[in-house]
Amino acid sequence: MRKIILPVFLGLSVAVLLLYFNLTDTRFEEVIDGTCGDYAWVDANGNGIPDYSSEEEFEFVGDCAGQYTLRTYRDTLRDIQWTWASTFWIFMALLAMAMRDLAYMYRIRVLTDNLLSWLQSFRVIMLWEFASALTPSIVGGSGIAMFIVHREGIKLGKSTAIVLVSALLDELFYILTVVVVLVAIGSDDLFPVSMQKTLFGTTFGTQGIFWIGYGFIVILTTSILIAVFTLPRAFKYLLLQIFRLPILRRWRYGVINVGDDIITTSEELKGKPINYWLKAFGATYVSWTARYIVVNFLILAFASADSSLLNGFLDQILIYARQLVMWVIMLISPTPGSSGVAEFAFSGFLKEFIPLGLVGALALLWRLISYYPYLFIGAIILPRWLRATSLKQKREKTEN
Repeated sequence: MRKIILPVFLGLSVAVLLLYFNLTDTRFEEVIDGTCGDYAWVDANGNGIPDYSSEEEFEFVGDCAGQYTLRTYRDTLRDIQWTWASTFWIFMALLAMAMRDLAYMYRIRVLTDNLLSWLQSFRVIMLWEFASALTPSIVGGSGIAMFIVHREGIKLGKSTAIVLVSALLDELFYILTVVVVLVAIGSDDLFPVSMQKTLFGTTFGTQGIFWIGYGFIVILTTSILIAVFTLPRAFKYLLLQIFRLPILRRWRYGVINVGDDIITTSEELKGKPINYWLKAFGATYVSWTARYIVVNFLILAFASADSSLLNGFLDQILIYARQLVMWVIMLISPTPGSSGVAEFAFSGFLKEFIPLGLVGALALLWRLISYYPYLFIGAIILPRWLRATSLKQKREKTEN
């Protein structure tokens, strides 16, 4: 229970902090015909583009002589209209989460050659997500996932192969989707200026972190693909030679296990038909797409408070694309399930698409839908699952 309290506390603390800062948020807005504006744009930074969140960009002129008005969070709350469309988009967000889990369940059945039932697949995915929610994103839940799959009656070698292939499919989806997004919208708007900070004349931002992280993912995925499908034994030999270096020698025995896992995975996957891979990658595509569009649906649910923020399909693509960058930031988070870091990244990357004063509320709602349920479902399932699988293993030993 203590392990559950920590991520909940971190996430809620950051969400409350965002809500507090939202109370002082202001944003300038161009007036619509027939309304009064008391501010004029002065283009303080000289870039020819209005920065609606900067007070330096606008000056008070009064007497309705300006083309802009100043909005506060109170204006946003007053303008919120809960309509059938809002209810529809919240429902779609919940449906997307269900699709995400169903696609994962289908994939695990495909990868196990249908050796797991739908109920077993549900337990495996919920416990896998539970493990991921309790461990830092940089560590992940793969090691625990092997234990979970194996305890459901799948041989250890096959369990290793399933978890490794699942990770490879996830990374392949990410690598390919980033390429598609860059071709579709470019990189100019992908990295928000608000996430950049200048210290001692050097600008630090998310762009550098993203490209380093993306490059690492590409190199790692390519290496594992070559190792698994082409040269598994040569890869193990190379690892052993590298870890003979004095500075790395202490981890050599662990690397032997990694090499064995690669060889086992290669043997398990030999001769798999193309249909096997199409089904597995198709399920991966559906699952990750559903994961990301949850945020799109939540923002659409509250768009009535400020319709000027969203400009059609391209903005929806940009919201989706920025989540790809967010994922790399969350991947290096040291906190359980990226708690705290995820909420902060949500604000930094998506604030410009969200009605004024609602960033903290939407960040909390996003995590309530996409993160916290796995903590509580996992906590409920785990004790019963351990007892049930333990009894099953005892019966199998007795029969043998």
